[in-house]
Amino acid sequence: MNNLLSCSALRWLLPVLALLCSGPAHAQPEPIKFGQVDKPDLTAAPFARDSAEAVVLCDYGRSRMEGKGAGLQVVFERITRIKILQKAGFEHATVEIPLYHRDGEQEKLSALRGYTYNLVNGAIEKTKLDATGAFVEKRTPTTDIQKFTLPNVREGSVIEYAYTLRSDFLFNFQDWSFQQAIPVRWSEYRVSIPTFYKYKIIYQGSQAFDVNLARFGTVGLSLDDKVPTGAGLSAGTSTGTLSVTASTEEHQWVRKNVPAFRPEPYMTTARDYVDRLDFELTGEQWSENNYHDLTGTWPKINSLLLADEDFGGRLNHAGPLKDQVTGLAARYPAVVDRAAAVRQTVMAALRYDGHDWYRAQTPLRKALDAHRGSAADVNLLLIAALREAGIDAHPLLLSTRDHGRISKEFPMLDRFNYVVALVPLDDGKDLLVDATEPVLPCGTLPERCLNSVGRLVLPKDGEGRWIDLTPTQRQVRFQQVALTLDAQGGLQGKVHDERGGYAGAQARTELASLGEKKYLAGLLQRHDSWTVPKLTVGQAEAVEKPLTLDYEFTQPPAGNATAGTFYLSPLSEFGPGQNPFRHQDRAFPIDFGMMQEETLLVTLTLPAGYEVASLPKPAVVELPDQGGRFIYNVAAVSPGVVQLTSRLNLRKPVYAAGEYANLRELYGQLMARQGEKLIIQKKSGG
Repeated sequence: MNNLLSCSALRWLLPVLALLCSGPAHAQPEPIKFGQVDKPDLTAAPFARDSAEAVVLCDYGRSRMEGKGAGLQVVFERITRIKILQKAGFEHATVEIPLYHRDGEQEKLSALRGYTYNLVNGAIEKTKLDATGAFVEKRTPTTDIQKFTLPNVREGSVIEYAYTLRSDFLFNFQDWSFQQAIPVRWSEYRVSIPTFYKYKIIYQGSQAFDVNLARFGTVGLSLDDKVPTGAGLSAGTSTGTLSVTASTEEHQWVRKNVPAFRPEPYMTTARDYVDRLDFELTGEQWSENNYHDLTGTWPKINSLLLADEDFGGRLNHAGPLKDQVTGLAARYPAVVDRAAAVRQTVMAALRYDGHDWYRAQTPLRKALDAHRGSAADVNLLLIAALREAGIDAHPLLLSTRDHGRISKEFPMLDRFNYVVALVPLDDGKDLLVDATEPVLPCGTLPERCLNSVGRLVLPKDGEGRWIDLTPTQRQVRFQQVALTLDAQGGLQGKVHDERGGYAGAQARTELASLGEKKYLAGLLQRHDSWTVPKLTVGQAEAVEKPLTLDYEFTQPPAGNATAGTFYLSPLSEFGPGQNPFRHQDRAFPIDFGMMQEETLLVTLTLPAGYEVASLPKPAVVELPDQGGRFIYNVAAVSPGVVQLTSRLNLRKPVYAAGEYANLRELYGQLMARQGEKLIIQKKSGG
């Protein structure tokens, strides 16, 4: 799909003309022949140093255009060969191929074939893919997924598959990813594009190509109808057919030994960061003075959406909810309060079914009868209901975190997959309203929506604008713990745990899904020695307030006492447990989505006659440019009572890759300080 990316990791912008200056290319042999597997690849020796679960031996694709009727279609062919090294790599034998469709037209898959190769008694055993076992799964309103699984896969197998995909959507020229979740030994993509079509080509990656060749060529096309000549195109006719010879731009890109993409905590979709090529159809040029600009614009997208029956047609149609919301203006004169009341009405009528899109998917009456609908079904109804209640509300398009980043530079509607309501307030601020998550208060977007920016759709084409999605709501956790140590080393504890903002929403979602019993079991998973008779949940329904958890626990002596001396790390029992940033470096941003605040207060009461041998030194760790702070302190607040304090405040929702080292060090200091042991011993002469 023509999903173009713009980010700090983008290194090369490769328009067609720049690529053509890289020098002439000679015909290159294909890097792989389907069905011809090298026997050494089935042995362990060539992979002795590989620690990965699997390795892509070769991934080869090529795209070209062929005549179809009076027009053209894109033909994409692919051959992929993978070595399976561990059982964890078996998942790579299940393949997913996206198939785009729109307005009744569908990309077509053909020539699907595959083999699994195993070495049995020194001979190569081939197991053929049974293509009848392939099936299609609907993934999004414009994308189906063709799925199949290679058979007879074992550790040491080599799997191979090939297929051809034909597409009438010239704007949907096949993109190519050089980087995958496993290492890639050889990745190659070749394209042949008639010169009367203009594509912008963008490379996202941190490394240069191993091969980057371009040349002019020619291609013969057979069309039903006459087309303009020029731009390197000549035509001759035969019976009912126009034979066209067109100039082409041909490219070959190769990357060798591409490392596996390493997922990290706090990131959006991997697509935003992997090494890849993307194509955008920008125009047609049949002659020197005949150029047709096909580049989209935001005003065009604005007009298209408002004219769409399943988008603009829903914005003023509240259906049976109209009577329920029209009277809310008198009851709630304040716009924010009225918007919250409208939102509650919509959530009571229509529940989010987990599917995201920006256009309505189900007729309104049918969705209301089923009490279920997609995010678009819910939030377009919300906008209509807000308007019926006398509130100025407009649709805001966005892309969820697992769908990918939006490029402001390249207007492409398919890069969006979600819509919410925007209500402008008298103070110049905007209230963003979503009705899919009852666990969130009005005005707080779901965490999945916190993805940089959204595009506001307004009645006049030129009035659309970008909206910053950075939330004012934070992820907040406050724990207050009272611990009592007995003379044998046993502990009794009383815990008050508050989870506010997004932390509260996460906890409420888990509680609703698991129930209190299973939720408590998960909470205590890292505390095997604790006995917790009961967990009390407070303010579960008051979503504008923190959710509270209160419980008591007992812990038997740990067995680490020696001659009346105990060693305790009280904070470590309630902290994160491990540094989420394990690797030395990181090539892309740390995207929390929201600001973070964690406070942990532990009051430890010692047994009579005992004291802390020496109090740890306090610590304050600051991130540059006031980006965040960690504070640690241990103090004796009264005889026999020690208070430990840990405060973490991250003031930025997103940190650049260059800030990773400092953020990792801050968490390292937090883990070290929370892990410091208090040496508790009998008082001298006691």
